[in-house]
Amino acid sequence: MIEIKIGFVSRRGEGPVSLAAKLIQEIESWKEGVGILVDEDLAVKIGRPPSSVQEMEQGRVDFIVSIGGDGTILRTIHKMADPVPILGINMGTLGFLVDVEPADAETTIKRLLSGFVVDERSRLKMLINGVCMPRATNEIALITASPAKMIEFEILVDGSLMEDFRADGVIIATATGSTAYAMSAGGPIVDPRVDAIVLVPMAPFKLSSRPWVMPGGSVIEVRLKLPEKEALVVVDGQSSTSVSSQDRIVISKAKTPARFVKVAEGGFYAKVKSKLT
Repeated sequence: MIEIKIGFVSRRGEGPVSLAAKLIQEIESWKEGVGILVDEDLAVKIGRPPSSVQEMEQGRVDFIVSIGGDGTILRTIHKMADPVPILGINMGTLGFLVDVEPADAETTIKRLLSGFVVDERSRLKMLINGVCMPRATNEIALITASPAKMIEFEILVDGSLMEDFRADGVIIATATGSTAYAMSAGGPIVDPRVDAIVLVPMAPFKLSSRPWVMPGGSVIEVRLKLPEKEALVVVDGQSSTSVSSQDRIVISKAKTPARFVKVAEGGFYAKVKSKLT
C-alpha cells in the first residue's frame, strides 16, 4: 500500500540527474509504501516511467523534490494551478528558494518521510484584458520591448493613482521575489512572512521614482501611456507576452499560494547573509 508519494524533477546536466537517480534508489531501499513519480525529461535519462508535473499535482504527491536552482523550482511551480509542496536541492548558483545542499539530501528526505511542515508563500495573479496569465511566485516584470527605449507607466493602486514615471520597466514582486530580480533593480528585501507586494521601477528617469511596498491585498493596475511603445510582460522568467497601451493589466494576490517544505526554523535571515556576503 502506498503511504507517501514523492515527485522528482531535475535540471538538465549530469550532476543533477545522477543525484536524482541515487536519491530515488536510496528512498526505495529504505521503506516500502513510498511511491515515486518522475518528471518526463528526467525519466528518459534514468529509465523510469514518466509522469508530468500536472499528473503529480492531480495525484497529490506529498511533495516534489526539485534538484537544481531557483529556476528549476519556478518552472515546476509554473506548471501547477494549485502547487504541491516543493523541496529544493541546491545544484544551482545563488538560490533563495533551495534549502538543502546535495550532501544533506538523503538525511533530509529520510526525516521528511515521518512528516513535515509546509511553508506557504503568496503568488501574484495577472489579468490582461480579463484573461488570467500564469501565476507568479517571484515577480511580474514589464520591460521595454525596444532596448534603450523608455516606457511611460501609470500605476494605480486600489483605483487611486500612485505614480506615473518613465523607466526601462517596472517589477511587481511578492515578498518571496524581493530577493530576486526586484533586489537586483534596487528594491528592498522583504521577509517572506510579510504579506506585501513590492513595486520597483527599473532605471527610472526621475530620481524621485522609488520602490514601494504595498499591502498584499492591493489591486494594482499598470497602464502604458505611449501608444507607439510596446512592452514585454515576463512572469518568473518563464513566460512572456507583448502588451501595448491598448491592454488593461491588473495584478493582485492569487488565491492559491506556492508551497515549500520547511526544512529549518528561522532560516531566512541567515540565508540572506550567507548568499549576499
